[in-house]
Amino acid sequence: MLNLTGKNALVTGIANNKSIAWGIAQQLHKAGANLGITYLPDERGKMEKKVAELVEPLQPSLFLPLNVQDDDQVQSTFNTVRDKWERLDILIHCLAFASKDDLSGDFSKTSRSGFNTALDISAYSLIKLAGAAKPLMTDGGSIVTLTYLGGVKVIPNYNVMGIAKAALEMNVRYLASEMGAQNIRVNAISAGPIRTLASSAVGGILDMIHHVEAVAPLKRTVTQIEVGNTAAFLCSDLSSGITGQVIYVDAGYEIMGMTGTKPIAE
Repeated sequence: MLNLTGKNALVTGIANNKSIAWGIAQQLHKAGANLGITYLPDERGKMEKKVAELVEPLQPSLFLPLNVQDDDQVQSTFNTVRDKWERLDILIHCLAFASKDDLSGDFSKTSRSGFNTALDISAYSLIKLAGAAKPLMTDGGSIVTLTYLGGVKVIPNYNVMGIAKAALEMNVRYLASEMGAQNIRVNAISAGPIRTLASSAVGGILDMIHHVEAVAPLKRTVTQIEVGNTAAFLCSDLSSGITGQVIYVDAGYEIMGMTGTKPIAE
């Protein structure tokens, strides 16, 4: 049975009840993990209040601000984890951002600042957080991040985020190679399109969801809870031999070579 009792898990990226990170946090809690939750701080404290109310039923023992573009705040977060928990077993990285202007139009017109921002928040942040988590994973551990098919294939209106996800997936492999000797496993989940706050910036997201529902072998898209179940598995001893991998949770869409819905006439 999947059991995370006694495991300390830090979950990043919860924005609201549509977040994939929220689905993951729920399933880790259900499996018995002790949760720490981070939120993106803002001047008015709106995000802190919203996320705090949402995660209250999960009874997190840590609730911390985390802006991954602030190195001092990253270090402060992991210092608190060390001081309060002494040990970290699980790190969930659900962080991505790109300017809406850089998600559509000609890819060759991607701005330098937009490119740097997307790669910094969506890809480099995994390196930064994993590096900070590594010395705290004294009994081994599991790091899980979220990617998308747009990191390996061209997806309309994804543009610079596709480059960020491609970098993220290579980060997973290099981190897995580095950290394997400490029994720290690093994997990614490539989820099918789900309507979230982040995906709402992608033009035509509803069309993408409907297309997956028509083409995927399971004839539907997936839910946050299904992604959460896979994350819980990757964080458990049941996946002890899996590292450096991208696991597709997309109702099978990734396997399809023909995207039309009509059979070929003989």
